[in-house]
Amino acid sequence: MLKVRSVTNKPLIALGLSVLMVSSRVAAQSDAHGEPDVSKAHVRVGRLLLNPTIALTNLGVDTNVFNEPNQSAPRDDFTLTVTPKTDLWLRMGRSWVTGKVTEDFVWYQKFASERSANNSVNMGWLLPLNRLTLNVGTAHLRTRDRPGFEIDARSQRNELAYHGSVEIRARPKMFVGIRGDRRTTSFDSVATFEGVSLRDALNRTVTSEALTARQQLTPLTAVTLDVGRSQDRFEFSPLRDSDSTNVSVGVTLDRFAIIKGSASLGYRDFQPVSPSLPPYKGTTAAADLSYVAFGTMQVGVQATRDVQYSFEINEPYYLLTGVSGSLAQRISRPVDVVGRIGTQQLDYRERIGVNVAARNRSDSVRTYGGSVGYHMGNTVRIGFNVDQQHRTSSVGNREYHGLRFGTSVTYGY
Repeated sequence: MLKVRSVTNKPLIALGLSVLMVSSRVAAQSDAHGEPDVSKAHVRVGRLLLNPTIALTNLGVDTNVFNEPNQSAPRDDFTLTVTPKTDLWLRMGRSWVTGKVTEDFVWYQKFASERSANNSVNMGWLLPLNRLTLNVGTAHLRTRDRPGFEIDARSQRNELAYHGSVEIRARPKMFVGIRGDRRTTSFDSVATFEGVSLRDALNRTVTSEALTARQQLTPLTAVTLDVGRSQDRFEFSPLRDSDSTNVSVGVTLDRFAIIKGSASLGYRDFQPVSPSLPPYKGTTAAADLSYVAFGTMQVGVQATRDVQYSFEINEPYYLLTGVSGSLAQRISRPVDVVGRIGTQQLDYRERIGVNVAARNRSDSVRTYGGSVGYHMGNTVRIGFNVDQQHRTSSVGNREYHGLRFGTSVTYGY
């Protein structure tokens, strides 16, 4: 595939401009010097602050456990997931140690092959000084889950990441800095999908570095500029190696702002090392925003647009463009309702001169769902959830339809 169909970005641009206009009117105060938000800490052990939670999710029926097409008689099963999670903060002089530990225990009644115990650990060290801020950290993920919208197999993989940044106050409201990241993704040697070894196809190390600038427009609103380079190197599939130049402009909104979260628009010059694969030069986007209206309604919006790698050897990457949203409304003090909707589009790029199942391949994944919840005090929510997912594809055996319904219980200390 030599061309990717263009997708207009006017809605994302309008969203970013509206965020800037609304946030500039906010006058509340935020945490100074970039210190972490410890407002969610409910347990104190000496100087150690903790926010432990536990959630029982997906307690119900999955009508299509393996994302099989309708003509293959999809198999269903009873499933549940238990997720204990703890956020932690430790003050050490002027610095902070931060962390998050998450476990997922996934159980299926009939299909023991789909059961798993997943864990992730994130640790960081933050030193905010008057004119200088240091931030370093590491993250480790060990999971047996689907790695994205393309691969339907729950495959064992490990991810190990390191990051570090230095930021200097150049002017009273202007900050400049540098950032570096390194992430290694390793699939298990027996992990396969459609006869392809995911270890051979997707084991890789991504190294990136960037220059950063941040202008604090208001106490709650910052505009950011990142200019960086990244190198993707595959352990067993060097045909997928690539180098990228990235430029992005974003806005970051404090938790006390009317609209919370972050949004960015950028440009990526994605250059595969192999001349047999066409490059991608175009826009990227990322957004995760929420808005609370009248104290009883919360609106959330997430968006993404970027290059993602495929397990297909002749279609090694695709452009993922996705938008999802949610609306939560408190009906009464103990009762709320939630609606969810999302769409993801995967536009594939193929190698020059190869035969593929479908030219100009494009897959779409659409999700719809909702929930009714009952709150017991401020720490317990019991919900009934229904979620449906549908994928269409230029390749017939990649289409499926699935429905999940059941109960969830969330408890925070």
